[in-house]
Amino acid sequence: MADLGETLALLDPLIAFPTVSAASNLDLIAFARTHLDRIGARVEIHPDPTGQKANLWATLGPEGDGGIVLSAHTDVVPVTGQTWVSDPFRLTRRGSRLYGRGTCDMKGFLAAALSAMAGYAGLPLTRPVHLALTHDEETGCDGAKALTAAIAARGLAPAIAIIGEPTLMGLIEAHKGGGMYRITVTGTDGHSSQPDRGVNAIHVATRLVARLLEIGDALRADAPEGSRFDPPWTTLQVGMIEGGIAFNVIPERCTVTWDLRPVRAVDTARVLGEIETFARTVLEPQMRAVAPAARIVVETLGSIEPFEARPGNRAVALLAELTGANGTDVVSYGTEAGIFQSTLGLDAVVCGPGSIGEAHRPDEFVEEAELARCCALLTRLGQHLT
Repeated sequence: MADLGETLALLDPLIAFPTVSAASNLDLIAFARTHLDRIGARVEIHPDPTGQKANLWATLGPEGDGGIVLSAHTDVVPVTGQTWVSDPFRLTRRGSRLYGRGTCDMKGFLAAALSAMAGYAGLPLTRPVHLALTHDEETGCDGAKALTAAIAARGLAPAIAIIGEPTLMGLIEAHKGGGMYRITVTGTDGHSSQPDRGVNAIHVATRLVARLLEIGDALRADAPEGSRFDPPWTTLQVGMIEGGIAFNVIPERCTVTWDLRPVRAVDTARVLGEIETFARTVLEPQMRAVAPAARIVVETLGSIEPFEARPGNRAVALLAELTGANGTDVVSYGTEAGIFQSTLGLDAVVCGPGSIGEAHRPDEFVEEAELARCCALLTRLGQHLT
């Protein structure tokens, strides 16, 4: 019911949509809607407040509760600054590998799910099957938060969600949460020959980065005993630094963007508290002694809800039955699973084709054999649904 040939045919145009998080995903959503309309699915489009992005919710089978959700995000990370052997927005085969931005994270699963929905349309389904396509997963899961809230407000209660992030088709029952943050330092500009007359925003930002790294080292040394995550501690990583206009101008502004992947909820408050204290009690007084308007602003850009399967998780049990898997695992990266579970009260599992080790990298790829395994799982799911 999920056909590998059709999956590959669908993956080609899906990769061609450059749905980086800063851009619109509407063309991809329209493509998916055309496919789903053709097979007779009941399709809803949920635009975001800007009108430039949208979520999609499609249903086959009877109305009502107890359905199974296949979930995929539509956005991908940027390719700016990466060196690719082939065009990142053109599906390229080299041997058994299929290259392109999003092949494993996570348009491969999206293509397989669209193919599966076409197969399910011809079955006498005994319970609903839903397809959820979301925007902005890579920047804080805003699409999933909005979509699940809308579905919950209608009183609809699906039973199971399969989040098709790349797991090499293993069953993932838990993952870390996450937070994305930005620190903006505003100083004063001036000529570089008189640095004491200005507040160099980059210099201040480097002290903040150094403090973040010290906090990160302390977190590494404080890994919870028995943690199953890899790495087992709360991680902190600085991803972007932007500032300055010329080598001989005191930079007035600098931003530092960083993320946190906590193994304990208290670690988030601990890190934010320590960096705020350092900014307010040490750095800002020094800055304002030179320029009273100088300041440091710490913002939360987005968050990823942690996920832990509840005891007796029906999604894990179902996929174990369908795949023959005799165990589960945990991962350090985030997904939308926690949002679906907490907002809709369903049981979630993360399982999809591809390796997270290939995600976000140049020359991202998925093995064709992984897509074949995914199609086989979704086909067995269709048999279960009848």
